[in-house]
Amino acid sequence: MARAVSDLASHLGYWLRYVSNHVSQAFARKLEDRDVTVAEWALLRELYGVEALSPSGLAEKLGLSRGAISKLAERLINKALVVRHADPSDRRAQSLTLTGQGRALVPKLAALADQNDAEFFSHLSAEERAGIERFLRDVVERRGLKSVPMD
Repeated sequence: MARAVSDLASHLGYWLRYVSNHVSQAFARKLEDRDVTVAEWALLRELYGVEALSPSGLAEKLGLSRGAISKLAERLINKALVVRHADPSDRRAQSLTLTGQGRALVPKLAALADQNDAEFFSHLSAEERAGIERFLRDVVERRGLKSVPMD
């Protein structure tokens, strides 16, 4: 006898992805108006409030390869939002820093992230929101997930 085939909607992952896609796409559209991608936003936010970070440090924080960080950094350098500095004691070592323009942009982008979050989740009580966050953080921890969601 053939086993029953489960419906798409019977999977929690289906609902997580359904919501996640809509939340992410709405945020990406908001960032587009500022000529920034979600991945670029994540890198900018990591640089905000710190003097400088190495590409390898950013790669570790964001769960990306060093090559991916280099490509993101290059795009942000071309947009005059980030600068690259060589370490005077070791010319091979580099660090990335926000420009004044980049530093001024981050709070504006953070406000868009807050707005996007509110559009999707403001109907939740503080208790419901905390419960969902606790559940998701538990899944991240148990599965050892490292890369920051950016697509």
